[in-house]
Amino acid sequence: MENPNLIAQSVSFLIEELHKLPGIGPKSAQRLAFYLLRAPKEEAESLAQAIMMVKEKVIFCSRCYNITEVDPCAICTSPGRDQRKICVVEEPMDILALERTGEYKGLYHVLHGALSPMDGVGPEELKIGALLERLHSDTVEEVILATNPNLEGEATAMYLHRLIAPLGMRVTHLAHGLPVGGDLEYADAITLTRALQGRQAM
Repeated sequence: MENPNLIAQSVSFLIEELHKLPGIGPKSAQRLAFYLLRAPKEEAESLAQAIMMVKEKVIFCSRCYNITEVDPCAICTSPGRDQRKICVVEEPMDILALERTGEYKGLYHVLHGALSPMDGVGPEELKIGALLERLHSDTVEEVILATNPNLEGEATAMYLHRLIAPLGMRVTHLAHGLPVGGDLEYADAITLTRALQGRQAM
């Protein structure tokens, strides 16, 4: 990325490694590298330690595939959670977003991605088989499909619906619509279509 003659080799290597992170472009990688270069040694060591701790301690829950340090995870073993509901999400980050609302009190299942044939991601690459095993063994009454409202997420939700519906349990999908405070003129066609389909009586 950088000319090794113009910059120290170790700094150049750091920039290259930072550039591999999602959302970090060449300029951002450069800024981060020089920030770390100027930061106190303790701060850099603390960051390195945090990265190593995550790699050493964090595992996937054997039931829901959320990230955890204990297996099964705290959500799966919580006596206060509704065992009859499973909310299916694409990534562990989605659980954090849903938990912030304080509305949902059931269990989760993390797929670790969405169907994307163009990228070579089929059902075998996702935790779909593990989800079906749970549905056959657990006393689940409702499966909430909380995939992202994009092409891959919608395709994944439709695929899961076809697999789960014959099992006789209720399958629901998160409502998609207009964000609060948004203007109609800025909404795309898919968002407006979803908003119309999900309209409610007043």
